[in-house]
Amino acid sequence: MNATRLFSVAAVAAFASFAAQAGSAYGDLYGANFDASVQSTRASAEVRAEGAAALPAQKNFVVLQASQPSQLSRLDVRAEAVTAARAGEIATGNRS
Repeated sequence: MNATRLFSVAAVAAFASFAAQAGSAYGDLYGANFDASVQSTRASAEVRAEGAAALPAQKNFVVLQASQPSQLSRLDVRAEAVTAARAGEIATGNRS
């Protein structure tokens, strides 16, 4: 029985070592250390400018125009909000 127990412990240790080696190879194979091996060829300002130029083409993007000052007072806006909330016109929860 001691030989069986010794053999099973040796088998478990062997499988664990194979798994550890496979895990490290897996990480290297699928890019776990990708950023350490890449040398950038473009300036960060160039990449940011390209991203800013591509941003309007994204889904649901709204270009904000320069807004004009509101003609309503804070009290007027608050009164409209109360009226809309009482009428059920303000979406809440998952509907918003």
